[in-house]
Amino acid sequence: MNPNIALTAAAFAALVAALPRATRRLQLSLAKHPSLAGHSRMAKRVATWLPGYAYGEQRFYDSDGAPAEVAAQRRSALDRLGALYRSRYAKSLEATARAAEGLSDLQFTGRYRVPFQYGAHLREHLKVGAFMESSDGVMLTDLDGNRFYDLTGSYGVNVFGPDFYKACIAEGAAKVQALGPVLGNLHPVVIGNVERLRRISGLDEVSFHMSGTEAVMQAVRLARYHTKRSHLVRFCGAYHGWWEDVQPGPGNPVTPRQTYTLKEMDGDTLRVLRTRRDIACVLVNPLQALHPNKAAPGDSALVDSSRQAGYDRAAYTAWLKELRQVCSERGIVLIFDEVFLGFRLAAGGAQEYFGVRADMVTYGKTIAGGLPIGVVCGRHELMQRFREERPADICFARGTFNSHPYVMGAMAAFLDRLETPEVRALYDGLDERWNARAAALNQALEAAGLPPRVANLSTVWTVSYERPSRYNWMLQFYLRAHGLALSWIGSGRFIFSLNYTDADFAEVARRFVAAAQEMQADGWWWSDPGLTNKGIRRGILRELLGRGP
Repeated sequence: MNPNIALTAAAFAALVAALPRATRRLQLSLAKHPSLAGHSRMAKRVATWLPGYAYGEQRFYDSDGAPAEVAAQRRSALDRLGALYRSRYAKSLEATARAAEGLSDLQFTGRYRVPFQYGAHLREHLKVGAFMESSDGVMLTDLDGNRFYDLTGSYGVNVFGPDFYKACIAEGAAKVQALGPVLGNLHPVVIGNVERLRRISGLDEVSFHMSGTEAVMQAVRLARYHTKRSHLVRFCGAYHGWWEDVQPGPGNPVTPRQTYTLKEMDGDTLRVLRTRRDIACVLVNPLQALHPNKAAPGDSALVDSSRQAGYDRAAYTAWLKELRQVCSERGIVLIFDEVFLGFRLAAGGAQEYFGVRADMVTYGKTIAGGLPIGVVCGRHELMQRFREERPADICFARGTFNSHPYVMGAMAAFLDRLETPEVRALYDGLDERWNARAAALNQALEAAGLPPRVANLSTVWTVSYERPSRYNWMLQFYLRAHGLALSWIGSGRFIFSLNYTDADFAEVARRFVAAAQEMQADGWWWSDPGLTNKGIRRGILRELLGRGP
């Protein structure tokens, strides 16, 4: 045979062999979100390049090009607000300062309340307390006796109000106090907990863990173990705990090698799921329905007014049904991560709310009546941690405090209450009630000529801004001054408990509008007609390039 013909034939054969792989690679690239959030490796590189710098005193007040009189107005406003905080929250601030010296958690959250350029000057003039003394109804009371409406939601734990959980913990402790903190052996309340969790989840078996993060870790490990496939799929922006495989971008010092971060609610993603053979499971956090493909909104990244959110129940339900079908066709384990939203949308969780059944479900936070917990529910064939035919081939998972008697007791009390008519009634008309409240607040803000707007997924809310501005993050401090308790991410997320009455909410709305009016009067939302979000971002990029290595 002519050597040239042989070489050509070999090259053609190699090209044909490589074509399917190249096609799969292209499909995977198309299924990734075009933002940095969809490209974790690049996001990590950019994070290491980002130079740290802080605005000086003058630049802090006129970074948007405000005239001298507006900058002076803002300076006076910050001085006044700082003095108010120091006077009104003196004991809380003192306790926070003492604790922060040795508590690294406070050092972290204190540094990331606002965009980093503004942080140093703000921390010098306006300090925020991190301590509360008591809770009742929908209120929190700090060390100085100040009363706040609770919009923190205890990171999602507080679905029914703090009094509900105090009672669960007390009743749970009474149920198990004869055994006490004996570990390894189980208290009988575990039997009822397992039976009810099986009914709620519609799945065969249950395992208990110490946190939501651990529950998701175990669900993914079991999926990999039984499918004998390597990769998990997570969706852009979704949070599933802080362990490495589900946090592939900044914040994780190790780059995961077996994670695909894909676009949610997108046909390109479905094509990847239909064609690849290495996908063990797909993780879904239903909270993403409020802001698909975007990370949890926090004020530390609120550099302009481009933050947007919006919830379309019909569209997200249709997406989950498509996902369910594809996963069933391909033998991919569909995991609903309901650690955050579980029991907030419906008594049966997101599965009941959206009408879609998963292969595995993880719960946490609220289900243990206010105590730490992680739960995995799944089909029998996925929950088994051993192989009869290969006794040394196991999927190990244990924890010292798994099924802790006091946690199991509080869970039993929670599940008891979940079945009562009083609690069930809280779910009646839930979406309609909270959608109407969000609409009413937006109408009040628009009528007052104020830029904030709210979007909600039931009782989980976020704030966006209608007018280009570099100072939207200041709103969180006015809201606190008006008696609204926020988590450290500020206006990025409000979490209401279901026991808010119409009167409670009306007062929250009144205070929100009053805080926004005060902020506007103090000049923070001054805006030049030529100022745009794109212009703001370009200006920040020029600053970064000018300060880079």
